[in-house]
Amino acid sequence: MINLIKLCVGVSSVQELEEHRAYRRENGMGRPDGLNVHRTRMMPKRRNEIIKGGSLYWVMSGLIQCRQKIVDLDSQRDHEGKSCCDILMDPEIVRTIPQPKRPFQGWRYFRQNDAPSDLKAGAGDGDAELAAELTKLGLI
Repeated sequence: MINLIKLCVGVSSVQELEEHRAYRRENGMGRPDGLNVHRTRMMPKRRNEIIKGGSLYWVMSGLIQCRQKIVDLDSQRDHEGKSCCDILMDPEIVRTIPQPKRPFQGWRYFRQNDAPSDLKAGAGDGDAELAAELTKLGLI
């Protein structure tokens, strides 16, 4: 199994991502099946490995902060007719132990060994914010 990692451009926190997803869902802009979708230009060549349980890890404010399970990678065409890839994800956003990550362009493959662990179930925004601050200080 392999994961993807991507910058969550324009979003600075997991809470903001959750609010954005909820807004789209509540205003009829979501998919009928409830999956979240993120469109990207390139289709990963390792598609079969990714859809066998891989996740998309989101980088926000210089930290990997959460992930979403990838359900499928769907080949599409954009409004100009160019090929692109829709990353279809489970709507559950799983917070991770924050891990620093420098900016990069596009998506990258992300090995499971390099991925941060999930925060314990029930960890709230305060726990995530504290973990992020401790990470920035180099204490975890």
